[in-house]
Amino acid sequence: MSACGVYREQDGLYISCIFQEPVIKEGLAYKPKPGDVFIVSYPKCGTTWMQHIVYAIYNDGIPPKDMDDFMKRAPFLELLGTAAVESMPRPGAIKTHLPYHLQPMSPKAKYIYVTRNPYDCCVSFYHHTRSFPAYRFAQEPFDKFFDMFVEGKVDFGDYFDHQISWYDHRNDDNVLVITYEELKMDPRAGIVKIADFLGESYGKKLREQPEVLERILNTTSLNTMKGFNEEFKKWTEKASRLSLDRRARQIPMSAQVAEDLKKPMTGDFVRKGIVGDWKNHFTADQIRRMKERIAEKTKGSTVMSLWDWH
Repeated sequence: MSACGVYREQDGLYISCIFQEPVIKEGLAYKPKPGDVFIVSYPKCGTTWMQHIVYAIYNDGIPPKDMDDFMKRAPFLELLGTAAVESMPRPGAIKTHLPYHLQPMSPKAKYIYVTRNPYDCCVSFYHHTRSFPAYRFAQEPFDKFFDMFVEGKVDFGDYFDHQISWYDHRNDDNVLVITYEELKMDPRAGIVKIADFLGESYGKKLREQPEVLERILNTTSLNTMKGFNEEFKKWTEKASRLSLDRRARQIPMSAQVAEDLKKPMTGDFVRKGIVGDWKNHFTADQIRRMKERIAEKTKGSTVMSLWDWH
């Protein structure tokens, strides 16, 4: 492990101690079933919002009764393993943060890839990392995380490699690439686009029953999702407690790591939810370095055309 024992490389992934080695192996070996829907993203690119949107489309805008209900219908493959996916009530959607070449693929499954500009992703990822004690980053400055981010030394590795791996498949029939910024600009159009991708009947319902679309817009608004922050904290504590025994049996770990994993998260999982917060964090030198990294990593790709302002 590196970074004080927090991160490790496993099966082609760069990941933290939050993720269990056997569960990662399970997830990578999962064989998609016909009709499976995956919500995929690099961390902090809008995954949770997309999970809420898909849940709402499947349930006519009726929100989940609690976080347990939500997580059962939108299980995180690399964190919860295949058992959670096998027991998922259908229709549901499986969350992953895997790059294309490691993602369980099937022509009979569908994949929604959510992406976000690297500047805002970096800032959101920093606050996320600070919030979980297991990362041991609560007192660290943004400057340190920025260095890790541009070097690809954060959970799920290099941002640009991840984006390009999926962007190259944007025209596949069973892949929908959609940006966080697109959803923020016109959530109504974005939700209908997602519904059409999930199935003709879902898009048709939203066109014929506008009250359902209005419910979905309300259910998936930032204010509504922020209402789940406390529920999410309780769920993460519960999930940590349930997994620690299994983790201790299967993976050698230091007493400090085990203790960190027991501690509750401190910040909010759904934070600002805005476009442009990076301007409050980046220095002029960091903007320069990010632009250089973009030029280096995306040479020969049009992926950055997803954001015409970069």
